[in-house]
Formats: sequence, structure tokens, C-alpha cells
Amino acid sequence: MERKLKDINEYIENAIQNIKDDRAVTSNLLTDVITEIKNARASSYDSHKELGQIAAKYVETLQRSNEQLVKIATLLQKKETRESIAELSGEDKDELFDLIQGNK
Repeated sequence: MERKLKDINEYIENAIQNIKDDRAVTSNLLTDVITEIKNARASSYDSHKELGQIAAKYVETLQRSNEQLVKIATLLQKKETRESIAELSGEDKDELFDLIQGNK
């Protein structure tokens, strides 16, 4: 069981690092596209349109990476919550149950 948790933690760490790396690359590319948009002539509608579509794809990529981070954080929080509950004594659990039921 402990090996399995170690594997899961390694996968999570790798996923987070991949997300960070992807975000860094995407942010750099987006910055380049924004610079190109600023440098494009106002009359160059086609260029602006193409660059805008590329920029939108990069923003979507960043949004997906945010969603991935939120999912990982949620999973870690659930794991932490389960571990915290498992550490509660029987008396603590009874007291929480009574509080939830409105008995105290």
C-alpha cells in the first residue's frame, strides 16, 4: 500500500511539473503573439485575425492547465480530509456527529 501511495505521489508531482512547464512555454508563446499583434499594421486585418486565433488557443491551453491544477488540488484536499478524519478519536467523531445533528 505504501508503494502505491509513493507511486501516486510521484505521478502527481510529475503532473504538476508538466503543467508548470507547459504553462511557461505557452505563456512565452502567448507573449510573442501579443507582441506580433501590437506590431501588426492596423490595416492588416487578416494578420490580426490569424494571430488572434492563435492567441485564443494559447489562452485555452492556460485555462485547461488551471483546471488540471484545481482537480489535483481537490484530490489532494480530499485525501487530506480523509486522513484527518481517520486520525480522529471515537469521542471526537461522536462529538462532531452530535454537532452536525444539533444535539449540542
